[in-house]
Amino acid sequence: MGLLRELFLLPLAPVRGAGWVLSQVAAEADRRFSDPAVVQRELALLEEELLCGLIDETEFARREDELLDRLDPTDDWLTR
Repeated sequence: MGLLRELFLLPLAPVRGAGWVLSQVAAEADRRFSDPAVVQRELALLEEELLCGLIDETEFARREDELLDRLDPTDDWLTR
């Protein structure tokens, strides 16, 4: 019965394969987005922008909050 099912679903194989690839890409993007090392580098760059006068303290605080939210595993950023 499994063979008949696979033969019946064979025309959908490219769609199923594309769905799998998209889910893998989304998972990797999520891992990179919330990687602590990446967020720490971005925080350091943000602080450098503040010290050089490229941004003001309000902008710094807003962007810092966004970066720190990425580190919080209980915060589901996808629901925003």
